Amino acid sequence: MTRFGNSIGLLRNKEFAALAGTAFARSQAFSTILIALALYADLFGTTGFVEGLFGTGFALVQLLIVLPLGRKVDTGNAKRYLLAGFAINVVVFLGFMLVENAIHIVLIRMVQGLGASVLWITGATIIGEISPEGERGRWLGSYNQFASFSSLSGDVIGGYLLYAYGFTETYVVLTVVTIATFLLVLSFLRDNPGGQKDPEEAGGMETFRSLLGLPMLRALATFRLTFSVGKMAVIIFLPIYARTSFGISAFAIGWIMAGGKLTKSLTQGFVGDLTDRYGSKHHFVTLGAFLYGVGTAAIPLAATAEGTLDPVTVTYFGDTQTLGGAFFALFGAYSMLGIADSLRLPASMALFVEEGEEYDSVASAMSLRSISWKVGQIAGPVLVGTTMDFVTTEAGFLLAAGFIAFATTAFAWQARGAYRAGLAAEATPDDVAPDTD
Repeated sequence: MTRFGNSIGLLRNKEFAALAGTAFARSQAFSTILIALALYADLFGTTGFVEGLFGTGFALVQLLIVLPLGRKVDTGNAKRYLLAGFAINVVVFLGFMLVENAIHIVLIRMVQGLGASVLWITGATIIGEISPEGERGRWLGSYNQFASFSSLSGDVIGGYLLYAYGFTETYVVLTVVTIATFLLVLSFLRDNPGGQKDPEEAGGMETFRSLLGLPMLRALATFRLTFSVGKMAVIIFLPIYARTSFGISAFAIGWIMAGGKLTKSLTQGFVGDLTDRYGSKHHFVTLGAFLYGVGTAAIPLAATAEGTLDPVTVTYFGDTQTLGGAFFALFGAYSMLGIADSLRLPASMALFVEEGEEYDSVASAMSLRSISWKVGQIAGPVLVGTTMDFVTTEAGFLLAAGFIAFATTAFAWQARGAYRAGLAAEATPDDVAPDTD
């Protein structure tokens, strides 16, 4: 029977606990800095185009390194790359303490993109490699579940720290968490997790071409390229929209984002178990993407709700804030996005790992997963931000929803054909009589 406790139970495994710590440090920093970007946008009075660069700069570096990084992780000692990722993140926090203008933010976001790629690709690859046979969905889903809990922590605790203490103190806390996780991985994760692969057999361009020849992996990569345009626009601009359009505080923005992270953290391990039990993982991806499009299209309702719903006064930590209708509309929309990601992410990751195993190159498959995302992640924020500059902010979110709807429709069609082709290929050896000539 599928139980939420299955994810907590994995923490008894010291290696999984260390890797969960990796997901915790990475996601907490990512979420906290997203809220900080909204404050920087308000502080420096940036345009939508410049705000888009906050996301584009982050993704551009990742686009350049994901393929060589995947090869290095497949053929080298993955633990060392994981530790290097922590060191890069500490440099990022120190850099954010010194920012003086929007250009500085873009540059530091580029360094953050490097650190995030190292931690994400390496951590997810190690989880896929060391997870027991038949439990990959559970391990990957639970790994993402802990990442979601830490991202929620970044939203709430990070938002409060930014609200109550400012930038410097917040980055000091992130630095301490990152160093602690570095020590956890150093102590408990085996050396060279997953084993080294022959450089001639893993991660080369021929391997990438072979992986893209797999119909399901090709469908997933195409889907992520288009879907990322819409999703990354939401991730970058929703906190900025809350701050610059409605004056919502950093702490309250954290609670908006926490709504989505809470639903995702509570259900992702559960859904990972379901994908192991029922298969047909592409159906989970399709349903999750559809719900994400609905949630994105609901974001502009905040403008209507602000003047319609009665505001609510909330007192916490001796401070009083008034939350208007926009807060509740954005909270509801982001909660829906969390449910959508819970359905999509464990299935998507498991499919990439399964496809990568065809050529013994899981990290290379994860690199293709990442690079297909980066193309849209680079173009999306600038495209949507420019639309917000020349049309309206709400129109930008509707454009993002349109990209998501297109990506979902195309994937449903491609994945259906790929799944049927896979079933036919599995049946062929048993159905074809042996050659007697």
